[in-house]
Amino acid sequence: MTAKVFALDTKPGIQRDGTIFDQNFYTDGLWVRWQRGRPRKIAGYRQIVYNLTGPSRGIYVNPQQNYTNVFNGHSAGLQVLPVNDAGIGAGLLDFTLSDFTSSALNMWQFDTITDAAGSGNNLLLAHPGQNLALLDNNTNTPVLQGSITGTTMSKIGVFTVAGITKLSGVNTITLPAAEARIGAGQVISGNGIPSGTTVVSVVSTTVTISANTTNANTFTGTFDNEIEVSGGVVSLHPYVFVFGNNGLIKNSAAGDPTDWQSADANEVNVATGKIVQGLPVRGGSNSPSGLFWSLDSLIRVSFIGGTGTPVQYWRYDIISSQSSIMSSQCVIEYDGIYYWIGVDRFLMYNGVVKEIPNNMCQNWFFDNLNYEQRQKVWVTKVPRFGEVWWFYPRGNATECTDAIIYNIREQTWYDAGSAQGAQRSAGYFSQVFHYPVMADWNVNYSGGIATGGIYSAGSSYTNGTYTFITLTDGANATANATIVVAGGVVTSVTITDPGSSYSVGNLLTIDPTTPIAGGSGFQFEVLTINDYVSLWQHEFGTDAVQLGVSLAIPSYFMTNDLGWVGGGPSEPAMVGTNKWLRLERVEPDFILSGEMELYVTGRPYAQEADATTGPYIFDATTGKIDMKEQRRELRLRFVSNVVGGNYETGRILLNGEFGDVRGY
Repeated sequence: MTAKVFALDTKPGIQRDGTIFDQNFYTDGLWVRWQRGRPRKIAGYRQIVYNLTGPSRGIYVNPQQNYTNVFNGHSAGLQVLPVNDAGIGAGLLDFTLSDFTSSALNMWQFDTITDAAGSGNNLLLAHPGQNLALLDNNTNTPVLQGSITGTTMSKIGVFTVAGITKLSGVNTITLPAAEARIGAGQVISGNGIPSGTTVVSVVSTTVTISANTTNANTFTGTFDNEIEVSGGVVSLHPYVFVFGNNGLIKNSAAGDPTDWQSADANEVNVATGKIVQGLPVRGGSNSPSGLFWSLDSLIRVSFIGGTGTPVQYWRYDIISSQSSIMSSQCVIEYDGIYYWIGVDRFLMYNGVVKEIPNNMCQNWFFDNLNYEQRQKVWVTKVPRFGEVWWFYPRGNATECTDAIIYNIREQTWYDAGSAQGAQRSAGYFSQVFHYPVMADWNVNYSGGIATGGIYSAGSSYTNGTYTFITLTDGANATANATIVVAGGVVTSVTITDPGSSYSVGNLLTIDPTTPIAGGSGFQFEVLTINDYVSLWQHEFGTDAVQLGVSLAIPSYFMTNDLGWVGGGPSEPAMVGTNKWLRLERVEPDFILSGEMELYVTGRPYAQEADATTGPYIFDATTGKIDMKEQRRELRLRFVSNVVGGNYETGRILLNGEFGDVRGY
C-alpha cells in the first residue's frame, strides 16, 4: 500500500492560454461546467421541433397564459411556436409582415411594450436589420409592431385619422380635431393625396402638405413617421426607442408607439458611430433609463421629466468613449450588470465600464474567432449555474461552433470544447419558461417553399376555397396549400406546408390525389426556398433527444499536471523533487449515472509527446481503481460517453508514491 494519499486539488475552470505544464487549472474539457469548484457535466437538450425555418437570426421568448411563445426571426420572415411548460410545441405559425424585405443579411432584435392604459393589448416590437455581414451596415429598414398574441406585423409609427376634409387644388387639409401625433416630415397618403406627399406644418386642425390635393372629399388619411433605422429597437417602458446610423437615438411619446411628435418624443445623434444595441436599466431614480452601445462608446439615456429651459425630457451621458463591441447580439444583463465582448477584450458595466479579467482563455478566443463572421457572435445566460455563454464561429467556421463561458459565481472561465450542443445560431435564456431555448444551424432538410406565385391561373375550375391541396412538380409532392378559385381561375395560393426538396423555378401543379373539381392548366412557380433546422430545449436531462431518440453526449475533463516536478497532486507550488509520480490507486468520488472512463496521460518533459493509457472503467459502485501508472508529468482525464450518463465530481483521492524511474 502506498504511503501517501492526496486529494485532487485542481483549480476550477479550463485554462487554454499558456502551456499545459504552467497551469494549476484544468487543461482540457468538453461539455463540462464547474459548481462549488468541482467539475460536473453540462445538462442535455431535447428537440422541440425539427422544422424551424433557419438558420435562426434571432430568438425571443414571451409567456402568454398557458403557453410560452417562441419567436424565430429568419432571413425570409418571422414565425412563432407556442410551447407548454414541458416544451411541447403547438405548431409553427408564420407571420404576415408588411413593409418587410427578405434578405440573407437580416438579423432580428425583439422587445415588447405594454399598454400604459392597462388594456392588455401588449405589442411585440421587431427590427430586421440587414447587419449579418457587417456590424456598421447603414441600410435603414422599418421597425415592425404587432399584437403579442397575433401573427401580423407592420411598420411602427403609422396611424390613421378619419374625417379629414380637403378641397381640390389646395395644399391644406382640415382635421376633425387637433391631433398631437401629426408633425412636419410625416408621409401622408389617402384619397386624392399624391404619392410622396409629406406634412409641412400643423396649426391647430389645419395641416399644410407638400402637394396639392385632388378630388374634393372627406377621407381617412394615413400618416407615416417613417421609422426606419439600421440598428434596432428597445422598449424603455412606456417609451419605444429606435437607434442606428451616426449615433441616432429616437423615441416615441409615452405609451403610444404611433406618436413620434409629442413633446416627450425626441431624436438626437449622440455619437459619431452607429448605435448597434440598446438595453433597459432597471430601477434607479431616473426611470426609465437605458444603455446604448455604439461602435466605440457606451451611452446612458435617462428620463428627467420635462425640466429646464428649453424643456428637456431626456439626458444623454457618454459613459465611455473608449469602448468597443464585437457584435450587436453579444450584450446581456445579469442581475443588473451588463456583460459583452469588445474587439479585443471582455467588458462589463456596473456603473462604470470595466474589463473582465481573463487569463484563462482570452487568447484562445480572440486568436481563433473567425472575425469575418463576428456578427454571428451571440450571448445567453444560465442563471442556475451563474454562467454567461458567448457562442462564436471558431477557425474557418461560418456559423457558431463553440462557446466561451464566464462563470460569475465561481469567478472562472471555461468553454464548451466545440461540442455539438454549441452549434447554435440564436437563443434565449430561461425565464418564465425555465429552460434555455436555442436554435441549431445544421440543416435537417431543405427546399421548403418560402415564396411563390401563380404562373398560370388555369381555367374552368369550380369556384370555392380548397384546403390541403398538394402541389407537385411531377416527382416531389410534399407541400400543401389553400387555393381560392373565383371566376373559374385560381386567384390565390397560400402555402400551409412548405414541403421539401423543391428548387427555385419549379413549376408545380395540383397533385391528382387532391384535385380541384373541373378545370386544368394551373401552375404555381417556386420563387424562393427555405432550409429547416431544430429548435432545442437546453438544460434538460442528460442526453441529446432527437425525434424521441436519446443519444449520448460526450463529456470529459482533464486535470493539470500532478507530477512531483510540478509540485505533486495537491501542492500549490513546486517542491523540486525530480522523480516520476507512481500512481497506484484512484478513489473516485462522484454523483454518477452510467459508466465513466479514466485515462492516464503524461510525458517526461513539457515539450515531448503524451503517452496515454486506459480506459479504467468505473461506475457509481466502484470504490477504488487500482493501477500501476508512472509519468514524470502526469494528468488524469475523466470521460462520460454513455446514454443517460451524468456526473458531479466530489473529492477524488489519489494514492501515489515516488516512482522507480529516476528523474532525467
